[in-house]
Amino acid sequence: MASLVQKITDKKLSRRAFLKASAAATASLTLAGCGNALAPADTKVDTAAGGQGKWIAADCWHNCGGRCVNKVLVVDGVVVRQKTDDNHPDSPDYPQQRACPRGWSQRHQVFGADRIKYPMKRKHWEPGGGDKSLRGRDEWVRISWEEALDLVAAEIKRVYTEYGPESVLCNNAHGTIENVLRLMGGHAVIWDTTSWGSFTFNVHNIGIPTVGLSNIGFVCCQSINDRIDLRTSETIVMYGMNPAWAAAGNKMYDIMQAKKAGAKFIFVGPEYNFSAAAVDAKWIRVRPGTDTAFLLAVVYTMLKEDDPELNPIIDWDFLDKYVLGFDSEHMPEDATSNENLKDYVLGKYDNTPKTPEWASEICGTPVEDIVYFAREIRKDIKVALLYSYAPARCNGSENFPQLITAVGAMGGHFGKSGHCCGLSYHTFSFNGGPPLTKVGATGLPAIKNPINVPLNGPNAWRYILEGKYNHTGNGNYGVGQYEPGETRNVDIRLIYYEGAANLQTAMNVMGGIEAHRKVDFVVTNAHFLTTQAKYSDIVLPSTTRWERIGDVERHINREIILICNQVTEPLYEAKDDAWIASELAKRLGLDPKEIFPIDGKQVFFNKVAGSTVVLEDGKTVSPLVTITQEDIDEWGVEGTPQQGVIGLKEFQERGIYQVKRYPVDNYGYIAYEDFVKDPENNPLPSKSGKFEIYCQWKGDTLNSLKYSDTVYKPYPTYIRPFEGYEDTFADWDNKVKGDYPYQVFNPHYLRRAHTALDNVPQLREAFTNPAFINAQDAREKGVKDGDTILIYSRHGKILRQACVTETLMPGCISLPHGTWVDLDEETGIDHSGSDNVLLGPVSQGMGLSGYNTCNVNFEKYTGAPLIPDDQKPLRIVDV
Repeated sequence: MASLVQKITDKKLSRRAFLKASAAATASLTLAGCGNALAPADTKVDTAAGGQGKWIAADCWHNCGGRCVNKVLVVDGVVVRQKTDDNHPDSPDYPQQRACPRGWSQRHQVFGADRIKYPMKRKHWEPGGGDKSLRGRDEWVRISWEEALDLVAAEIKRVYTEYGPESVLCNNAHGTIENVLRLMGGHAVIWDTTSWGSFTFNVHNIGIPTVGLSNIGFVCCQSINDRIDLRTSETIVMYGMNPAWAAAGNKMYDIMQAKKAGAKFIFVGPEYNFSAAAVDAKWIRVRPGTDTAFLLAVVYTMLKEDDPELNPIIDWDFLDKYVLGFDSEHMPEDATSNENLKDYVLGKYDNTPKTPEWASEICGTPVEDIVYFAREIRKDIKVALLYSYAPARCNGSENFPQLITAVGAMGGHFGKSGHCCGLSYHTFSFNGGPPLTKVGATGLPAIKNPINVPLNGPNAWRYILEGKYNHTGNGNYGVGQYEPGETRNVDIRLIYYEGAANLQTAMNVMGGIEAHRKVDFVVTNAHFLTTQAKYSDIVLPSTTRWERIGDVERHINREIILICNQVTEPLYEAKDDAWIASELAKRLGLDPKEIFPIDGKQVFFNKVAGSTVVLEDGKTVSPLVTITQEDIDEWGVEGTPQQGVIGLKEFQERGIYQVKRYPVDNYGYIAYEDFVKDPENNPLPSKSGKFEIYCQWKGDTLNSLKYSDTVYKPYPTYIRPFEGYEDTFADWDNKVKGDYPYQVFNPHYLRRAHTALDNVPQLREAFTNPAFINAQDAREKGVKDGDTILIYSRHGKILRQACVTETLMPGCISLPHGTWVDLDEETGIDHSGSDNVLLGPVSQGMGLSGYNTCNVNFEKYTGAPLIPDDQKPLRIVDV
């Protein structure tokens, strides 16, 4: 009897029959495991599956930041049920790593009817491009793998021969196709600040970790204390964050423990979100992109209200010993000016003291709330000042990292239990510290890109259209070397996508579509007809991670390490990206062994065998996995037996190894503690070894990049952001509103992980796709809850359904990020409501992506209203 997967692949089973078979096995199981206490699967599961099936530790690979445990019951190659972490009883100290709705929906994505099933090309594509204007609206034709690979290889050869490696753009996430192209001579890249905003600007030069990353990849955020110490804080500031939506998992569970321990919460941001409401936080309202104005007024208030004897707000001893550039008496040796933050705030240089009244006009925060905030972060309160990257994803936010550090330093909130000031984002939300686990190396060679053509993200599509770009080096992830801005020629002819969703997630989608219709050739490895696949010439169906050999990952959570196994055979004609890369390499005259000297199973084994864990003494590093010779023989790989803390089979079955924590253990972490105790022997990564509130490198470098005419000081000042609040006015001085009087910002959303999973019908039904509108603004526009509205900017137009709320500042629109572009070519309106359609090639300072600064207008749409998202047809390509 053929397996269910084989029947699907051979089209012997209709989609209706497939869904009916899966539903029959799962109908009685839908709500299982939804309670507060999870238990191992009961016998009813196996009965429902016909007495067959096996639980497999699977993967939830999307970039939400959660990285939770995901297990699947597989019957005849098909997942009929999922569950999450039930490996041990749940407790605050030793929590289960539970999945969110996105993880629970993983099987609906992997086995979705809209999977790309076969290699295909545009009907009107020809070598060299054919009718390129039809990209995004052409018909698709099924082709064989042999033909597809031959065509792609031929175009790669042609472009390299005729135009050179600088004409090839490849911006992938997995390092397979890009390694092929590097052996061909290299390729251009897109560098972007993406999620991290201005924290990618080598902020270690001011003394704080650059985007929570090191030069070799992801590490835990080490700028805040760990989750257990957080329970000792008296006041916790949640600045610009919404982990209940953005990262899910245990982030809110951890913060609730601090709430139970008695902490008071303050939330800062333009929208009172679900995370703030969960801890009953006081809301400090700040308009998007105006955070520096707010914080400068906080500094002013602390300075004016501080009295060392009667009202000690500022920790002057901390500033004296650990900080440079706060005042003129403490300047770094390389300073070319004696200007400093304190004198700037007091108005010495521009005759404008940065008072709460001055700030309130810009940031919209009531004066009394600015004063309240300044008093609440005083030195004699245990304050955890936790901020996300959202305020740094704004035009003109280059000063935010330095200024928020200065505010934390004024309160002395570094290096002590209960006190901290730092990044709280993704899986290190509320849980700082060095990693306690580590994934082993792959054993694959690192292949360097021999050319240096980095296109800045917000401007990349404009550069392709204009044929010139501002060369400033590669600033990706804060490890790039910035170079003075220089105009250079660029002639992109070929774009190859493997992993990164650049056309969907980068700014200026409308320019991106135009750029994709200009180049000679676009090819995408894809699971679905995503935005960039839709605008390609050839689409190659790639496997999901459930169809691959397996993997080990830690991501950012310092206490866990995850292993996933292959769940099912590749569906339809999907192929692994490594296989695609190898086949292309052969056709290009390259040796695939230069890229893949070992096979996927050996890579998997190497990562398992090389994984380590810190033992209970908090110091000793041990191999994680016990591996026997029998294990090595069974896997058919090369290796050496070793003793670890968990057996290989147990690790695979559990899907996770988690370090067990206790209120008092040897894993606790206090950020900057060593520096505060002994700054001479534990200097910060800045040039001086201290916090540099005046950083000469920062000022000189920003002013050399030439992304704008904005002048930056070495210390933090208020910069008027492009398309910020002031730009909503045609006449700021007289307060005359302009054509785009509203600000839009783009939060992460529980329905999707960036753009991933937005095609899952179950998630579409559970979470609508709204634009959140302030009730006062809605009344003025005659808009009611549920109305279809047209939102338009200088750069594009979209439709969304209005969700009218009082939890949003007037003049602001909250537009959850991540939809797949659905453009009406006649009207130019995107019916998906893509946030990046509204954003244009606007950059400032370091060239960051200012996702949260955009001027728009909106109105009730007079055309046909949007249908509910879950009723929209999937992008099923019938070839």
